[in-house]
Amino acid sequence: MSRATRASRKFPRHGVKHKMELSVVIPARDEEGSIEQTLAAIAGTLHTERIPFEIVVVDDGSTDRTAACVRQSAVGYPGIRLVNNTGRHGFGMAVRAGLAQATGEAIAVMMADGSDSPEDLVRYYRKIEEGYDCAFGSRFIRGSKILDYPVHKLAINRMANWFIRILFGLRYNDITNAFKCYRRQAIEGIQPLLSPHFNLTVEMPLKAIVRGYSYAVVPISWTNRKSGMSKLKIKEMGSRYLFIVLLVWLEHHLSRGDYLRPQEAEERAATRHDVADANGDSSEARARIAASGPPISR
Repeated sequence: MSRATRASRKFPRHGVKHKMELSVVIPARDEEGSIEQTLAAIAGTLHTERIPFEIVVVDDGSTDRTAACVRQSAVGYPGIRLVNNTGRHGFGMAVRAGLAQATGEAIAVMMADGSDSPEDLVRYYRKIEEGYDCAFGSRFIRGSKILDYPVHKLAINRMANWFIRILFGLRYNDITNAFKCYRRQAIEGIQPLLSPHFNLTVEMPLKAIVRGYSYAVVPISWTNRKSGMSKLKIKEMGSRYLFIVLLVWLEHHLSRGDYLRPQEAEERAATRHDVADANGDSSEARARIAASGPPISR
């Protein structure tokens, strides 16, 4: 199988007669100025599209009225649930708490500040329906749209994504964006998640990619928050991002496929067996095949 085919293939699920439920996990800390509008926009769009959903809002130690705002939103939309992260705080810990509570067959992570588009969430859902394991968005391809992205953050974002693309041989250019959607099996397959902070935004997609889960990329829009303050502190996160990126890179090159998606592992094992047979089944050929890392060029 060619690398291009491996990158884009999908695995349709046949015989599914019910609509797949979508869980939307939203970590929130001191977001009283935007959370109600965000929830109304997401719930209203999903309701219009007739997509079964739940929205799991994780209150990550808010000191304002965030929790009260979520409870008020749940009156109008019963699919909204509030979860309190009573353990260690941090973006990654809040998302992980939400993933543990999510019940849907597809699970998306969105921001509480309204920067992500509910219409793009629907596009993600449709890609999962098509059979992809993951749906990723890019704010930097044709058809995407960005409004009021701070210049210094944009520069850092592009450098970080360039580094990740070079390191992993990827074509996908927006790994660092948190807004993504996964099939439940993919979420289970990228465990254990380790990142307690915003570095979870790169840990999840990179693990999905190197472990062999299929993904589609769609253009998305992004709008800067209109209220509140961003919780991302770039100076504090740089080394944490680098740590998790290098950790996944080491897994890809040194784990010999121990963490691969089961079907991917079986296919690669069969391919290596066929190649070994074509080379006379020699021990030298098998050694060369076993030593080669799984290709992930996208």
